[in-house]
Amino acid sequence: MEAIIQILARELGQKESCIQNVVTLIDEGNTIPFIARYRKELHGAMDDTTLRTLADRLQYLRNLDKRRGEVKASIESQGKLTEELSAAIGAAATLAEVEDLYLPYKPKRRTRATMAKEKGLEPLAQALFALGPAVDAQALAADYVDADKGVETVEAALQGASDILAEVISDDAAVRKGLRALYLRQGVLVSRAAEQEPADSVYRLYYDFRTPVSKAQGHQVLAINRGEREELLKVSVELDDETARIAVRRAVVPGRAAMDFVRAAADDAWERLLRPSLEREIRNTLTEQANEGAIKMFALNLKPLLLQPPVKGFVTMGLDPGYRNGCKVAVVDATGKVLDTAVVYPTFSERKKQEAIDLLSRLIKKHSVAHIAIGNGTASRETEQMTVELIRQLGGGVSYMIVNEAGASVYSASKLAAEEFPDYDVNLRSAVAIARRLQDPLAELVKIEPKAIGVGQYQHDMPQARLDETLGGVVEDCVNAVGVDLNTASSSLLSYVAGLNRTTAKNIVKYREENGAFSSRKGVLKVPKLGPKAFEQCAGFLRVPESKNVLDRTGVHPESYEAAQKLLELCGCTVQDAAAGNLSQLREKVAAYGPEQAAAACGVGLPTLNDIVGELMKPGRDPRDELPKPILRTDVLEMKDLKPGMELTGTVRNVIDFGVFVDIGVHQDGLVHISQLSSRRVRHPSEVCAVGDIVTVRVLEVDEKKKRISLTMKKPREAAQ
Repeated sequence: MEAIIQILARELGQKESCIQNVVTLIDEGNTIPFIARYRKELHGAMDDTTLRTLADRLQYLRNLDKRRGEVKASIESQGKLTEELSAAIGAAATLAEVEDLYLPYKPKRRTRATMAKEKGLEPLAQALFALGPAVDAQALAADYVDADKGVETVEAALQGASDILAEVISDDAAVRKGLRALYLRQGVLVSRAAEQEPADSVYRLYYDFRTPVSKAQGHQVLAINRGEREELLKVSVELDDETARIAVRRAVVPGRAAMDFVRAAADDAWERLLRPSLEREIRNTLTEQANEGAIKMFALNLKPLLLQPPVKGFVTMGLDPGYRNGCKVAVVDATGKVLDTAVVYPTFSERKKQEAIDLLSRLIKKHSVAHIAIGNGTASRETEQMTVELIRQLGGGVSYMIVNEAGASVYSASKLAAEEFPDYDVNLRSAVAIARRLQDPLAELVKIEPKAIGVGQYQHDMPQARLDETLGGVVEDCVNAVGVDLNTASSSLLSYVAGLNRTTAKNIVKYREENGAFSSRKGVLKVPKLGPKAFEQCAGFLRVPESKNVLDRTGVHPESYEAAQKLLELCGCTVQDAAAGNLSQLREKVAAYGPEQAAAACGVGLPTLNDIVGELMKPGRDPRDELPKPILRTDVLEMKDLKPGMELTGTVRNVIDFGVFVDIGVHQDGLVHISQLSSRRVRHPSEVCAVGDIVTVRVLEVDEKKKRISLTMKKPREAAQ
């Protein structure tokens, strides 16, 4: 058996020594963000994604190893484990292969075959299979007629023997493996309307749908599965019957003619046992692949959404639109502290709209509001139009942005929101959350379950544990990539820092409230239940802007403080230079000294040295500041204003299998189909853009009735070709 380390090295294209180091680090309890950031010398600079893939595969391979042992032990306890079977189980590369080999020995519920065995017909089945077409089946079966055992006729004996043989064939690992491969090559996924005259629905595309199993798209599989659950579709996986029968017969009696009895048993095995079992298995495989694809897509979308550039340092007004209950308003200062709240009713009448504009104008002037964040839910369009009128009446000086409010209502009704804003009702909490999402998307979005953020497809159909694990990893990577202010971060944000959990995060906040702001990173060691190991994992991701030690404001880990000091000395610089931002030439100085020599002198590896240099040059930097800024608007477009050929700038809101949705400043996002993303062939939209990207698009078609906008990202000349 190929060792786990060798398998991982081959699959990931990494050195075995690096894989072994990572496995050791994981087994020692180190977190993925910590390993990725502070143990680069040991893992060869693998990124977070590769490390998480490694961890997932490591767990799978270890489970596979464990299952191999369990299966061998079970078969051995039956006295049936041969050297050949043991070797086959040891060589099985997947859990499915192990289970196929175990199937003949697995304890079964009562079947037709087990009842036939109880009647003493197993020797008959074995004899009929072994002797070939020359044997007289009727004469052989006559010896097994025994009324006391419930075998009253020759036909009954032959039927029992056939049932036994059919189950033996169905349990054969080689037969199943061959048919599984045949299904994957030649099978066809078919869906039909459940009713003869179906009503129109979102599943109309699948009322008469066929696609090869090998080409079935994940979004098609998930849509079909949901339609089946809602009893609007009937689904099957078809395989040419005669091709399958021949494949089973050849697998059962290779190289020789089979008697009618054996052929009939093989056909029965296919029809009664193999076909329904393998059809379920293929459906499950397609679903698992679709789920993994959708979860991966969700993760790809979530990361850029969380890492959207913050609009920091401005007083912001949050508007949570609504009809009956009005538009909820919250004004927060540059740190997110609530300054004022209100409720206005701009959709009730023209008079009410003007009253709303007057009130909002007073709030804007009173608190010097710079930006307005508008939730994209119900009544968003009307609220946006009111906001544009408001800005015009003010004579400018204020801009607005439509903010994705997915999950805001979940947060506002949560226990966490009640603890954070005990004096505000649910509706006003959501307005505060919307304002804060513009100021710092990451800090606000971590308060919501990742799957409640609408940047995926069919997320409610996914295996929830797997979805939560994957998305939780994405949030963890994003939080640690940005870093967290130890003195202002909420417990929700702190809980995603490597080495911390909900308990220690709450303890940090409680300690801060009781003892005042932390003056250094080491101060966090005084927090209850936060020991040396947790400190090692979390320290580098915590920032203390108030600290006298400039290194506490950077991503330099405390274990490397001495190395950073030594580096500054080698380059003729001081910590004060770093604090003053006077180290813009540090990289050139290190290059002149010699990076390898500098690393050796500082006692660190070259990757760590490069990271220290980057941090010292820009202490306290936010990596999100280097990304394109979000589009803040002062005017509004309506669908009727859009004309084919019009060029617009928009923000990618969602990336899915068949295209991307782009916010172009009207109430309805436009769709750029995968075929319109580029003049070159695009396998998946994620190759071209990600959530949060600022893109230039042209309008292809507008359907006001169906509220659909078709866009293209191709240049005019490319689109014409």
